[in-house]
Amino acid sequence: MLAMAPPSSAQEMISGSPPASSYYVSLGLFVITIPGLWSLIKRAPRATVKRKVFQVDGPAVEGAMAPGARARQILEYFMRYNYEVKDMGEVITFEGNYRASAGQAASLVAYTSIGLASTSLVLSIAAPWGGSWWYALVLASPAAGWYYWKNAFRTEQMRVKMVTADDQSTTDIVVEGDQEEIERFYKELGLTEKGKIYVKGVLE
Repeated sequence: MLAMAPPSSAQEMISGSPPASSYYVSLGLFVITIPGLWSLIKRAPRATVKRKVFQVDGPAVEGAMAPGARARQILEYFMRYNYEVKDMGEVITFEGNYRASAGQAASLVAYTSIGLASTSLVLSIAAPWGGSWWYALVLASPAAGWYYWKNAFRTEQMRVKMVTADDQSTTDIVVEGDQEEIERFYKELGLTEKGKIYVKGVLE
């Protein structure tokens, strides 16, 4: 006894077209990929502003760096990276020019290539008349790196404030500015974020 295929399946087998479920998967990939990819490219040149607090030993702790010496250390750090003092007060504002990163540009091109490859896959299923030519879209991925490189140069501000506890046991260093700059700042000065414990890596 021969089993009869469901009408929809039989029609797909006769027509040679892919099952309807593949179109829904393709549509889902398209909806997820395109807006996310465009958002990634637009946000790449912009600064990601963060605010972090680092804690060091205060004046009451034996062997701790004096507040004045700590302030000079921070000033020398920013001057070394061509920042200028924009405002002096309770909060010190440093201003400098941010330059595009070749590594970030390369990463953006790679992410865009993956996104366009996914889009090409969707189009090859939803619009098979284009065949393999849809994958030529991947050749446009270097344009994302060019867009980032053209728009990444900007004036950057970093704000720093030092607050010493009443018992002089600790000093908080509050830093606000670009996330990448904050990461470089605390790594070079050997600071630890407040509430966290530094653990040495295996290779250190």
